[in-house]
Amino acid sequence: MIEGVLAGDGGPDEVIKARSLAVVSDDSALTGAVDEAIAANPDVAKKIRSGKVAAAGVLVGAVMKATRGQADAARVRELILERLG
Repeated sequence: MIEGVLAGDGGPDEVIKARSLAVVSDDSALTGAVDEAIAANPDVAKKIRSGKVAAAGVLVGAVMKATRGQADAARVRELILERLG
């Protein structure tokens, strides 16, 4: 990002927006990706429901991949555990 600011591409907020670097933490934007990850990984969801919350990392990874790394991983984990807990 600093390179963009120094190169004259605009201020920090403009560079973040132009390069799609913003972290997505809005629940409405993340919920769909979380639901898709759960649906695509029923075995992992079953493990989480049975108390193996460490398995949530697999679903967090799937959401991060779906959002091209822009999701707030901590919030994604919370949403997964809320949905499956």
